[in-house]
Amino acid sequence: MADKKKARKNRRVVKPHESYEGGKVKKQSCPKCGPGVFMAEHGNRKSCGKCGFTEFKSK
Repeated sequence: MADKKKARKNRRVVKPHESYEGGKVKKQSCPKCGPGVFMAEHGNRKSCGKCGFTEFKSK
């Protein structure tokens, strides 16, 4: 039985300095998880990767 290597997804790693600008947080934190857990920005929504909370952007 030959060992198969798993395919790796190319994920963008967010560096800590990209989330802050001049001491202020650029990203929105999750209202359920609290400060320190940022919400991912998609085309029409913002979502939390930890708890799954989703906010849809209004038109």
